[in-house]
Amino acid sequence: MPGQVLRRGDLSAAGQVAALAARHAEDSDAHRTLSPEVIEELIRVGFCRHFVPRRWGGVAGTFTELLAATATVGAGCTSAAWCASLAAGAGRLGAFLPEDGQRELWGEGPDALVVAGLTPTGTASEVPGGWLVRGEWRYVSGVESSDWAFVCGPGPESGQGPMFFLVPRADYRVLDTWFPTGMRGTGSNTVVVDGAFVPRHRAFLRESMWRGHSVGSTARCHTVPLRVASGLLFAAPALGAARGAIAAWSARLGGTRDPASGDRAAGHRDLAWAVGMADAAGLLLQRAAQVADQPSVTPLEAVRNPMDCALAVEHLVNAVQRLFRAAGTSGQFAGEPLQRFWRDVHFLASHAALRLGTASEPYGRQLAQTARGKAGGPDEAGGG
Repeated sequence: MPGQVLRRGDLSAAGQVAALAARHAEDSDAHRTLSPEVIEELIRVGFCRHFVPRRWGGVAGTFTELLAATATVGAGCTSAAWCASLAAGAGRLGAFLPEDGQRELWGEGPDALVVAGLTPTGTASEVPGGWLVRGEWRYVSGVESSDWAFVCGPGPESGQGPMFFLVPRADYRVLDTWFPTGMRGTGSNTVVVDGAFVPRHRAFLRESMWRGHSVGSTARCHTVPLRVASGLLFAAPALGAARGAIAAWSARLGGTRDPASGDRAAGHRDLAWAVGMADAAGLLLQRAAQVADQPSVTPLEAVRNPMDCALAVEHLVNAVQRLFRAAGTSGQFAGEPLQRFWRDVHFLASHAALRLGTASEPYGRQLAQTARGKAGGPDEAGGG
């Protein structure tokens, strides 16, 4: 409702954020970053605190709630939804820090804006009390407005897996390197750390996150294995983008402007097809979110979730593509929401976590293994 005061941590107010983000979407696209007003509202309604443990004032919320809120924001601006979802996901990493690290991150409140460089491209040299970290991490969304950054690097000890290091804003700089064709408003620039000291309480092994070995929290959002949940963070904005494209197309059919062909019946068919594809994708993502929120998952569910997310995004790309092509020349002008959603979903779908070929093979393998087990045949692990 207009004039309603947003309560901190209330993701149910995501619709108001969507309206604000939509008003700023063209400027965000042009300037390659979200406006400060949009960032503030994303924080205000609770995206940053959504996965923060309750003992630090957070919500320790569900993936189902985050999916719904992110998709709502995405209908107004895909870039805003992406930054919102990834801010929640990066904040979740804090639950794997030692207790003193969590206190430093959230001791003054749960709304710190955390970003993450997920690829282990940096280096860490062990020194008394911690590590000296240096390196560059590309494609860090929302970094200009961040308070902290998790950066990943190879473990300094032989045989040790990669580690995440939490670095305060004063210890990293940002290179303006984000010049993409889609998702332009995410401001996914490059983080540079020039030899920052990171104490031991601000680091953890990446394996802990993969396995869901959090510190001091038994909430499911902290104990769920990463592969069960990570695809949702990246797929949810695409669901919103498709809904935004459908709304833009519906406005054309509603009389404000005609579809390119002038054939309303064809426009209705395109609309019905796109809505059906988006609805199917939404159901896949809802199932994946419900699985991520369960107390435990089966081996089949664990590999089905990445598949569900990748397949959902495939459907969403096809839905937007159908409408964009049907819009003709008029839909391709700068400032038209439809062309922005089209650029965004195609760009988003290229993310490594959403590649259908990568996700489908483990799922197919597990399906075959499960079928053999039910039939009493040899399982794959036995080699027979």
